[in-house]
Amino acid sequence: MPHTEIDFDRPGKQVGFIDFPHSVHTDAWGVLPVPLCVIKNGAGPTVLLQGGNHGDEYEGPIILGELVRDLDPARVTGRLIIVPAINRPAIEAGNRCSPLDGLNFNRTFPGNPTGSITEQLSSYVHDVLFPLADMFVDLHSGGSSLDMIPSAIMEPCNDPGLAQKIRAAVVAFGAPINVVISNYGDPRTSTAAAVRAGLVTVGTELGGAGAISPEALKIGRNGLYNLLAHFGVVAGAKPDRQGVPLPVHDITGAGAYVRANQTGVFEPFHRLGDKVSAGQGAGRIHFLSNPDKTPVELVYEKAGVVYGMRQPGIVRPGNCCVVVASPSEV
Repeated sequence: MPHTEIDFDRPGKQVGFIDFPHSVHTDAWGVLPVPLCVIKNGAGPTVLLQGGNHGDEYEGPIILGELVRDLDPARVTGRLIIVPAINRPAIEAGNRCSPLDGLNFNRTFPGNPTGSITEQLSSYVHDVLFPLADMFVDLHSGGSSLDMIPSAIMEPCNDPGLAQKIRAAVVAFGAPINVVISNYGDPRTSTAAAVRAGLVTVGTELGGAGAISPEALKIGRNGLYNLLAHFGVVAGAKPDRQGVPLPVHDITGAGAYVRANQTGVFEPFHRLGDKVSAGQGAGRIHFLSNPDKTPVELVYEKAGVVYGMRQPGIVRPGNCCVVVASPSEV
């Protein structure tokens, strides 16, 4: 079973690892060490901070690594549990999914303590860390296949009281846009599982395109301290908001996603942040090895703003090309 030398109840700052047993051909009695930091001081809430959910999303691990190194425990009122690189195998490979078992960590919750290594990671978060926490922050970006408007994310929540707390926290983050994302209603994500566990849950999408955005890093750094100040966990935090947040947007239903229906190269017609209308052309798929074939145009099914844009030009049927966020009716 996973093991750590860190004492979650000890005051001060502790930095170490969670060791997951990992027996493979090259290492019969080896472990997979996953970085863990606990900062505790006085009485207050516990905030669980997670980065590296996907291995090609770099902003979260960078921001949380800075927090581990720089935050003075004397500023804390309560407890921070920081897991800056939860999906370590994927991070080291620069891949969305783990190279050890091919699984997407963010589609394995609640996990399985006797399953593959990725299922063991999600089980530890779900079964060990969630019960210790009052709030959960999961720092994502668009990864190598999408570029996203830097944003704070909330999961749909059926508990009105919890939903109100989540919305207040998302607004406190201070991102340029706040978006409700249900991931097609998939219950296997970390944030969906955290909401079911009753945690005040905030996600992010901090840029993407498989690169590091200085602008998104700044928004993420400031937003994290805004949140910690909002939760009352970090004394002396000086919120540096990015301006008045835009109204909340929703990504709901298949119509929010413009998907490829042919194999070819996608030419977008718009940029991130552009306003678009239902029925308007979203872009064309070109057939570069068959120049006599007319490109196929894709259209938007929903009105809103262009929130996410595919990065690799080559697309195949089912690939997400554009994501549209529509103004929330709530």
